[in-house]
Amino acid sequence: MERGSEDTAIRLILEGTAAETGDRFFAALVRKLADALGVAGVWVTEYQRDIRRLRALSFWYQGSYIPDYEYAVDGTPCELVVSQACMIHFAENIAPLFPKDTDLAKQGAVGYIGAPLLDVDGSVLGLLGALDTRPMPMRPRLEALFRIFAARAAAELQRQRAEQRIREREEKLSRLVDSALDAILELDSRLCVRSANRSAGSVFGCDPGRMPGQDFRRFLTPDSAETLERLTRELETRPPDRQFLWIAGGLKAVTAAGARFPAEASLSRFEIGGKSFYTVILRSIREQIEAERALERLRSESAYLKEEIEKLHNYREITGRSRPVREMLESVRQVAPTGAAVLICGETGTGKELVARAVHAASRRAHKTLVKVNCAAIPAALMESEFFGHERGAFTGATQRREGRFALADGGTIFLDEIGELPVDLQPKLLRVLQEGEFEPVGSSRARKVDVRAIAATNRDLEKAIREGRFREDLYYRLAVFPIRVPPLRDRGEDIELLAEVFARECGHKLGREVGPLSRESIRRLHAYDWPGNVRELQNVIERAVITSPDGELCLEPLLPQSRVPAVSPEPPERILSQSELRELERRNLVRALEQTGWRISGKDGAARLLGVPPSTLSSRLDALGIRRRAAAAPDFS
Repeated sequence: MERGSEDTAIRLILEGTAAETGDRFFAALVRKLADALGVAGVWVTEYQRDIRRLRALSFWYQGSYIPDYEYAVDGTPCELVVSQACMIHFAENIAPLFPKDTDLAKQGAVGYIGAPLLDVDGSVLGLLGALDTRPMPMRPRLEALFRIFAARAAAELQRQRAEQRIREREEKLSRLVDSALDAILELDSRLCVRSANRSAGSVFGCDPGRMPGQDFRRFLTPDSAETLERLTRELETRPPDRQFLWIAGGLKAVTAAGARFPAEASLSRFEIGGKSFYTVILRSIREQIEAERALERLRSESAYLKEEIEKLHNYREITGRSRPVREMLESVRQVAPTGAAVLICGETGTGKELVARAVHAASRRAHKTLVKVNCAAIPAALMESEFFGHERGAFTGATQRREGRFALADGGTIFLDEIGELPVDLQPKLLRVLQEGEFEPVGSSRARKVDVRAIAATNRDLEKAIREGRFREDLYYRLAVFPIRVPPLRDRGEDIELLAEVFARECGHKLGREVGPLSRESIRRLHAYDWPGNVRELQNVIERAVITSPDGELCLEPLLPQSRVPAVSPEPPERILSQSELRELERRNLVRALEQTGWRISGKDGAARLLGVPPSTLSSRLDALGIRRRAAAAPDFS
């Protein structure tokens, strides 16, 4: 297979499988791969280790799918793939070599190739195989093509198994809720019942299966219904981690038969997909603590697993073929299996979180949760509780025990995003848990042991922060065991056009529009622009271009600042400026604009408007160029 034809094969297979998941993905993969290789059959199987059989997830042979196909591996070429956990290839004479495998002779097989689907721990999940009625000589690029899609099939199989774990956890949570002695009801934003456990039916004297869809206020007295409405409005104004409360004085409930009874109750609010939901629990005092602990723990784990499954489902491999990206991916490959702490450095919008997820996915902890903490988004007063959890009564408003992020990440990985924003007074406690593997929840005097791998990310100069006393040197060296630099988009050259095409295709698919290829002028403008917002800015620009171009012809001219795109001149300049000269020229220009506007960045009289760029873009360039006001007053970011 020539390089050009293989690249075409990879593209066709990717296009044929990119939008598919689960069984549809495997079906698309075997068919597209068979067409690309020009072979008689391709199959992908799941290995049933206890009975030593391979069950086909999909089998394409001679132009049609073979349903419900499975076979014992003993005496077949697949046995070598499974036992040795490596790719096996026979260019010809496959049937005589394995006389016990009668299917080979029936199918007239001559050539064979098989690759294992490996789990993160190296164990065999299944097999991707192909056979043909003609010889199949091995070529290095054919082998590489087969390895690529064996890895992709393994990732999909891992995702399916992760979804199965989520379903099992949700079933466990459902059984826990349904077996609770307290009445537990889930309400929507209109306070209509979405679900109710068996105890709710006992408490209210009705069939719990008929409660969904009914207004919960009909089960309360008018005064209590008014109290519930007021409390739901109050919860909406609270921070996300404080959207729960005990209902003071309880509620006066009404059974289906009209009998009234007092009940102690709690109310909590949560969001899924931007929609509000509420949980009402009517419980006895005696059973309150244990039931709430178990329910909260399972709900927290389920929420994190749901988030991880969704991200895995929408996971897009790191796109790029430039040298900086290849070097970065090689670093990820080297460090992922080691368990060492990783510090990911890069500008805003470069995809540091995606790199962190790649490290976790390739590590031995991939079967556990990756818990993310954005150190810049959590108020300093709540940071310690967010990290380490708290006991009931630890502070005002702590009405229940709460697990922290480190406890939820036990056995897995914690991703400390924007680590440079971590308050100085919390840094010694973080250092302790990273070094000694233990912490104390807020309000507790007992240390708790955890086994957590730390991955941190920052767009700040931490070494400068150390010199200024804003970051502990010992914490830095504990986090930066293996630093990975994520290259800015402007250094990735050929990746800019590649990413733009991917984003345009995805956005067009989402909006139901056909998007044409980028014009030469659009490509020129993409390469000429400096991209201070990096990949995130590129994605936003392409999305705006697709939205504003209903005819499918993308026009980038009004979306990229003209000042950053060099004008086409018929005559070459007298001297070509170097990169360092261009950066210094930009630096002087930005300082001049800031001095002219009194160091005000945004607003009607701000430097961003004077330069014709968004304030966020100007702030990013100031950080990247290290521009700081030397006067006593700091720049005005208002």
